[in-house]
Amino acid sequence: MKYSSERALELLRLGTNDTHANFRPGQEEAIRAVVEGPKRLIVVQKTGWGKSIVYFIATKILREAGLGPTLLVSPLISLMRNQLEAARRMGLSAVRLDSTNAEDEKMAQRSFVDNHLDILLITEMRLAKRSFQTQFLGAARSGPSLLVVDEVHCISDWGHDFRPLYRRIESFVKNSPDTLRVLGTTATANNRVLEDLAFVFGDRVETQRGDLARNNLILQTITLNSHSERLAWLAQHLPAIEGTGIVYVLTIADAEQVSQWLNSQGLDASAYHSKLTGEARVQIEQALLQNEVKVVVATSALGMGFDKPDLSFVIHYQMPGSVIAYYQQVGRAGRAVSQAYGVMLGGDGDSKILEYFKSTAFPRRETVEALLSALGDSNEGMSEEELETRVNLSRKSISHALELISLETPAPVTLLDNRWRRTPTALLEAFWERADRVTAARSREQEQMQEYLALRSGHLEFLVKALDGDIRSVRESHHAQLSAEVEPSVVREAEKFLRRNSIPILPRVRIPGGGVAGLHPGSTIPHEWRISEGRALAYWGDAGWGQQIRLGKYEAGEFHKDLVEATASMIREWAPEPAPTWITAVPSHRHPTLVANFARVLAQTLKIEYCDAVAIKSKREQQKHQSNSFHQASNAAEAFSVREDMVRSGPCLLVDDIVNSRWTFTVIGKMLRAAGSGVVRPVALAMTSGGSDD
Repeated sequence: MKYSSERALELLRLGTNDTHANFRPGQEEAIRAVVEGPKRLIVVQKTGWGKSIVYFIATKILREAGLGPTLLVSPLISLMRNQLEAARRMGLSAVRLDSTNAEDEKMAQRSFVDNHLDILLITEMRLAKRSFQTQFLGAARSGPSLLVVDEVHCISDWGHDFRPLYRRIESFVKNSPDTLRVLGTTATANNRVLEDLAFVFGDRVETQRGDLARNNLILQTITLNSHSERLAWLAQHLPAIEGTGIVYVLTIADAEQVSQWLNSQGLDASAYHSKLTGEARVQIEQALLQNEVKVVVATSALGMGFDKPDLSFVIHYQMPGSVIAYYQQVGRAGRAVSQAYGVMLGGDGDSKILEYFKSTAFPRRETVEALLSALGDSNEGMSEEELETRVNLSRKSISHALELISLETPAPVTLLDNRWRRTPTALLEAFWERADRVTAARSREQEQMQEYLALRSGHLEFLVKALDGDIRSVRESHHAQLSAEVEPSVVREAEKFLRRNSIPILPRVRIPGGGVAGLHPGSTIPHEWRISEGRALAYWGDAGWGQQIRLGKYEAGEFHKDLVEATASMIREWAPEPAPTWITAVPSHRHPTLVANFARVLAQTLKIEYCDAVAIKSKREQQKHQSNSFHQASNAAEAFSVREDMVRSGPCLLVDDIVNSRWTFTVIGKMLRAAGSGVVRPVALAMTSGGSDD
């Protein structure tokens, strides 16, 4: 197909609303390659280069020539929202399909099938569905002329943000006609990723690789081992930076905690993570885009494709897992400003979080064997909820393991009508070899990040070299870095902040599959038997009380009086209504007196009655070893009983040291309510991260 440079430049100026705009190096070459195709092209260019310009202009030219629409696969909904707005500025008819706008599906299907749509934006999950391939692609008058895979590194096992369902793209490409143009774009692909992608896209693939140096970024690393020091550093130095930015954290709990701290210090901050609704995320994104907040404290949920060209800083509160991930995130800053700060804070504790992420990336052999065995015993297949009753695995672990092995060719399991079925195929050893290979690579990447953290200069050169880029374009920055100093008074204030937080313990409502404690599976717990909302003093192992809780439980054998005072203060500030009149404790075989003694002293401090109302009925496995709701609830129901003569009729505080699934509280609370207790409110010293998530 013939390419017109004049028309491409006209479209660029239309899309950018700049009558004097010109193509950046490599942009027009990429557009020409796509339009003149059919070929398969991978474009690796630094963040802010304008990769979306390439596929939007190419789409417009292809549509004007009468060819079919573009299918754009994007991994994040926030990314798709930005892309949709950019496409419409180019005069393209564009629609996105994702989990937040299912009501638009029929309209989009009709437009796509009738060839009235220029570009359809979908997630990899949508592309993987057979219904999409039949109802959209199979019924279309004109098949897509261009497939765009944005953030194409997600296909590769080596990519920092590997997404299993992206592997479906390989079979889609291989089963597509030779006339289909394929464009993959990313800012983060080293040689290993490109070799992987070349295998996926086949022999005809070409790669365009640009300059990765972001010389306007002022990069530095600062080692601060305590969370109080890191919080103090943020509070001291963020106000001095003009403009707005992002602070990246590794966990949802950190996103909430850091944003609360910054707000307490007079900085407008919002937490952004996967637990937020789509509407809440959009509001935060818009607030940042419009400079209505100083900083967004975000997990990786705010990452690929978020486009605010004038971000003046990206701070990492903890060390990321790889250079690729770090470059992707820090590259959000400084796209359209002369200079921007990219600071990574790091120290003790970061590696432990990253080790957890690495250990859960692939399922264990025994996990897969247990699932395959359970499915092998069922002719009708099993839902994930039914599998929970058969195997002691969390729903997340079940779903993740089955999803991964279902992508193998041939696959040992298949999903049909929301039920997993065993196939005659065995899981090949190649799956485990790949898991071992990628896990080992993740370890090396973490070591590489430790090297980066230790640098005192040469940060950009290190990143570009690690990404297999050309370091000759790197220029040493002469801009002043931010001070690494923290004021002791601000550190002390941060320490106080970390110790005055409390975490809600929300009541369980729904009975797990399989039923428990005489209640039918899937039913709701009657209101008269439910626990009410409670409180936990800290997250397990966190930077506030968490370490002292760990010390008391596993070393000292008793909880320090400071924890009693802190818990009593938390309860007084919380002031639940009706006010509690008595306290009881959750007993333990392994630590017979630990929680009971703490609860007795707490009762004395609050000047209410302590009653030893809960007893151990039978010795069971530790609750922390139960991985899903069915096993957690069943284990608690078998482990405990209530001494009815010790139950008081007034409102009760039910005390334990650690809360995880909430099922121990839920089951004992039901027993206490059935025995005549008033409102039962759980109180715990610490909550694990799973305590509010499952």
